[in-house]
Amino acid sequence: ASEAGKLLCNENISFDVVFSSLLRRANKTMEICLKEMKIENIPINYSWRLNERHYGDLQGLNKAETAKKYGEEQVHIWRRSYSTPPPKLDFNDKRHPRFDQKYSHIPLKMIPDGECLKDTYDRFMPFWFKKIVPDLEKFNCVLIVAHGNSLRAMVKYLDQVSDKDILSLNIPTGVPLIYELKSDLSPIKHYYLGNQEK
Repeated sequence: ASEAGKLLCNENISFDVVFSSLLRRANKTMEICLKEMKIENIPINYSWRLNERHYGDLQGLNKAETAKKYGEEQVHIWRRSYSTPPPKLDFNDKRHPRFDQKYSHIPLKMIPDGECLKDTYDRFMPFWFKKIVPDLEKFNCVLIVAHGNSLRAMVKYLDQVSDKDILSLNIPTGVPLIYELKSDLSPIKHYYLGNQEK
């Protein structure tokens, strides 16, 4: 996060508004990055729609435990399929997001309890159009601090990546991904700053 802030600062990139997921790791990343850039008093919008994909009943398990419980082939399908979600969390499971204060303002039927990448895309896109696009249309420079799968949803939309090709797209952790957009918000180009081997 510190390195990302330094890279952005070195490129003389500044921001008018920030959008961040509700998850602590994204918030901490955002805070460190903004501190490195010496940006204060900037509007920050938090949303669960930017949160990482919810892995349902796989949430909190490591890969080895999950493979042992469900079999490697099935786990691979859940992790790499665009539209096959993992098993949903039981409604009364203590890991269910309904027990998490961060989700208390969200209607129960909208709280994720097991998502495939398509589900993550479907929850991200309304936020993109309703909240992020209006700032972009004002020519504001926007910082989005999110997670691998929610950011893949954005990239899928912007670059019109197919359902198949998005599965092999990796977004490195903590490496700024810059998009330059036309006035109609279609991409002119995009590129990473710094080391992508993270």
